[in-house]
Amino acid sequence: MNKNNLNFFCGRGLCVAFLAAMPFVSFAQKPNWQNLDLKADSTFGISTEKAYNELLKGKKSVPVIVAVLDGGVDIEHEDLKPVVWLNKKEKPGNGKDDDKNGYIDDVHGWNFLGSSKGSINYETLELTRLVRRDNARFANSDATSVKADDLPAFEAYQKNKAALEQELAEAKVGYERFSGIKNAIDAVVKKIGKEKPTREDFQAFKPADDMETNIQRIMVGQLKNTSFDEFYTSQIEPAYDHYKNQVEYNLNVDFDPRGIVGDDPNNSKERFYGNNDVAGPDAKHGSHVAGIIGAVRTNDLGIQGVANNVVIMGVRNTPNGDERDKDVANGIRYAVDNGAKVINMSFGKSYSWDKAIVDEAVKYAVSKDVLLIHAAGNDNKDLEVESNFPDPEYVGGGKAATWITVGASAWTNDGKIKANFSNYGKTKVDVFAPGVDINSTVPGSKYEKLSGTSMAAPVVAGLAALIRSYYPKLKAVEVKDIILKSVVKVNQSVEIKTETDTKTVPFSDLCVTGGIVNAYDALKLAAEYKK
Repeated sequence: MNKNNLNFFCGRGLCVAFLAAMPFVSFAQKPNWQNLDLKADSTFGISTEKAYNELLKGKKSVPVIVAVLDGGVDIEHEDLKPVVWLNKKEKPGNGKDDDKNGYIDDVHGWNFLGSSKGSINYETLELTRLVRRDNARFANSDATSVKADDLPAFEAYQKNKAALEQELAEAKVGYERFSGIKNAIDAVVKKIGKEKPTREDFQAFKPADDMETNIQRIMVGQLKNTSFDEFYTSQIEPAYDHYKNQVEYNLNVDFDPRGIVGDDPNNSKERFYGNNDVAGPDAKHGSHVAGIIGAVRTNDLGIQGVANNVVIMGVRNTPNGDERDKDVANGIRYAVDNGAKVINMSFGKSYSWDKAIVDEAVKYAVSKDVLLIHAAGNDNKDLEVESNFPDPEYVGGGKAATWITVGASAWTNDGKIKANFSNYGKTKVDVFAPGVDINSTVPGSKYEKLSGTSMAAPVVAGLAALIRSYYPKLKAVEVKDIILKSVVKVNQSVEIKTETDTKTVPFSDLCVTGGIVNAYDALKLAAEYKK
């Protein structure tokens, strides 16, 4: 699911009380911080710039195709257009499958969420789809009327239905509250009389009631570090949209947009459907991911991606809602069959409709020497006890050898280096990487800071591509080994907030390696690896 990148969350109590307790949000001061060096820059990046300056000057590299399985990529973005994948076997716009791969006019990639009728934007969660599927079977049943053989399925339905009802109730509360917050800010801004008021404008404002007083206090504090426009578009609007979308789409059993695609959503073996619109109706998330991986480093525009010789293949399989296992599997297979050597997957969900079909595609990718990089998720959960799909563990046993799961870190080398939203797991998460306030490409040749493990995964995908570009003889399993062995260890303990308390644990308990990926050390190790 494309998680909204919220830096605060709605609490219990009245809207005024929530506003009064709302924390100030700070933003990273150093641009490109994910590529900086801890010693040289006092910023816990991955030392990419140091690697370019000291290790890679004058060295040859080969282009590496990185598939971005996501919600869409803006292939016209000024900082991405030169690195967008071009299928040279396909003749653009002729309506024919020139390369005979089953996908007509797939010039820059493929969209598994569309057809000639258009493309899906909003979707339900997997939980919603599971409840909708089982409603037809069990809606009018109880434990006494269900056959013994059907009892496990009925009990799972009851559990899922209760979970859905709880999530929907919480979403409705959040929607109501953030509607109030957004409306209150809008009302104050209207009174001020400026579309983008400054901190001084809010200081000079004369509030008429407690709500306006709280709005003034918050905005005066927030605008110390950022503009009104940045705060509003990165904090208020995403929070409001998050709950609105949950209520109207994600958790609504009556909402089903799949008819747009025209496939059989229950047939996981179906391969050939979709269209060639790799941007889709909302390319913000995927474009941001793509920029982190490989935005052009030499054009004096925008940002600098991690890897300097990559080709970005857009594969659209993730709507604003939960991705379907069928689309994930087909996205992986499409990427592999069209030459991708690294696949970034900045999506995830708590339930899986058909995990086996995804496992088959992952096994296929592993057999073709492809690295799969997956975001750990943004729910601050321990993946030792909570599920986050897809995952590298196969149904029936075994594990994907070329899979890396990535948690998100911040830029300060202290007890808050774990991003407060990031999932973790001593054996389930492999490494951490920068994922807080990452500035990257968004549609319309613009740039924006976003936070999430969705941003951390492409840092690692970019690193994997960088290694494969300069050391192309290394196998995927070897590149994974290099990335894991070359992390910078985090030696302090970190705070983890749960629903009931705050605990302090060693960072080494959060992931397999106990560290943050490092490009400089990884490339040094790669140079010596075969020896």
